[in-house]
Amino acid sequence: MIFPCLISQSAETAADSSLQDNVSGFSGNPEETLNALGRFFKNIWDSFVAAIPSIILALVILIVGVILTKICLKLMSKGLSKTRLDLTVIKFTSQVVKILLYVLLLSMVLSILGIPSTSIIAVIGTAGVAIGLALQNSLSNVAGGFILMLTKPFKIGDYISTNGVEGTVSQISILHTRLNSVTNQAIFIPNGLAVNAVVVNNSLNEQRRVDLDFSISYEDDFKRAQQIITDIIKAHEKVDKQKEIFVRMSEHGESAIIITSRCWCKGADYWTVHFDLLEQVRAAFIENDIEIPYNQLDVNVRKSV
Repeated sequence: MIFPCLISQSAETAADSSLQDNVSGFSGNPEETLNALGRFFKNIWDSFVAAIPSIILALVILIVGVILTKICLKLMSKGLSKTRLDLTVIKFTSQVVKILLYVLLLSMVLSILGIPSTSIIAVIGTAGVAIGLALQNSLSNVAGGFILMLTKPFKIGDYISTNGVEGTVSQISILHTRLNSVTNQAIFIPNGLAVNAVVVNNSLNEQRRVDLDFSISYEDDFKRAQQIITDIIKAHEKVDKQKEIFVRMSEHGESAIIITSRCWCKGADYWTVHFDLLEQVRAAFIENDIEIPYNQLDVNVRKSV
């Protein structure tokens, strides 16, 4: 316990003596101290003046580089748009090239300012490791973006449903996929989720099948209802008449007979056919006195004696 006390006391004594020496030196030789400070600030000013040409050159290259980068990106987009590449690939490629060009431009500017390229590479590498550890999910989304470009489960303009949401694909960026819902809401899905989740692409195939169920009362004529539904489907202009039109009894329900209908149409006409058939069949049932039943509950009340 004695030695630490002695060491701390000696350290405090040395610090006090050093401070006293500095104060006494400043008070004893104020002119020499001021001259040293003057030389220090003069060296800083001289270094700044000497670096002005490099700073101006770096600013000029930065401005010119930004302008040239934008021009290159526009020319590249126009060139890619004339090819047979998909719009999704074109936009994703443009984003990746944009990032690479700006990183290259920043490296050139730092080199002109006198920062060695080895130091730049070391800083970028260190920053990359740090960012990679901090943003592991974002990196998985970046990898997911490249996987989407390679596998192409969907493209811009497709109507998809995934991860509990659905909408039309409007953009596939490096980190996320943007959907526009039917109510015009913007939905952003991380690419990592889009790659690992089940995706239902409603626009990939040229044609879709429209499945509809209709119910009639047990007292109504099934054959008559079946013929009415068949005639309405055949009369619809957007239904593909070359494929089978299926109208059959599918279930004996608790309070109704269920008739299942199936027909084919173009994917873009799916909802038009779907809603048209629902409306037209109901109107035909009403016109032909075919009852559309609903769940009923019979209650019998017994009078106790």
